[in-house]
Amino acid sequence: MLAALIIVFREVIEAGLIVGIVAAVTRGVAGHGWWIGGGVLSGVAGSCVVAAFIGVVAGAFAGSGAELFNAAILGIAVVMLAWHNVWMARHGRQMAADLKQKGQAVASGSASLFALALVIAVAVLREGSEVVLFLFGIAVSDGGTGRALLVGSLAGLALGALVSALTYYGLVKIPARYLFAVTSAMIAFLAAGMAAQAIAFLEQGGVIEFLGTSVWNSSAILSDKSIPGRVLHTLIGYSDRPSQMQLITYIATLAAIFALMRVMAPVAHHRPKAA
Repeated sequence: MLAALIIVFREVIEAGLIVGIVAAVTRGVAGHGWWIGGGVLSGVAGSCVVAAFIGVVAGAFAGSGAELFNAAILGIAVVMLAWHNVWMARHGRQMAADLKQKGQAVASGSASLFALALVIAVAVLREGSEVVLFLFGIAVSDGGTGRALLVGSLAGLALGALVSALTYYGLVKIPARYLFAVTSAMIAFLAAGMAAQAIAFLEQGGVIEFLGTSVWNSSAILSDKSIPGRVLHTLIGYSDRPSQMQLITYIATLAAIFALMRVMAPVAHHRPKAA
């Protein structure tokens, strides 16, 4: 539930940022609300199609090669989560600037609202498709119930929408860099946990048969089946009996994500102090 809340909250905040910028810049344009709403609904509809498609594929693999399919889904989710963090670290500010320019072009009459609605639809479809994949990965790695995922998703949706709305109306001032820094760190740990769980599936399927010795056994102190253990498993990928390969994969995934985010982050240009 916590993982679903974090993922959906982050994606809704990003989509809300896009919609908020467009709505603010085109506020004086007649009919802009209908076009923005149409773009959002089109993106959501496309995400539902993606959800139906992944459900059909998952059903086809049920009971036959399930471990390999689950490991593949988790691997894709890890790569997308990592790339998501790296891309936002590099292009987040530029994306906001580009959106403002597109909105200003519409406001000045040099571009159509249809083009802007298309931008919003694609953005919402992208974020929604990521939510579908990530939630499927969470269900595979955590083994949580559909009800828990639904509750977490709805809570993340409501919280993300609330923060986006309050920010748009200027009721709260949350620096985007701080918000994204915190959620990026949480997503990095989620990705590392998913990567370790993918290795566990490959070990169960007999694909990986080396470095399978447990590094430690802390089940007597904190079982990953207990409520505190599941919370830590969700937040940081905790396992009470990780194999050597799982631990290596976990550390390597975290190190790679944070290193890439640091390398790809734009360099701040400081003006020289006046003499």
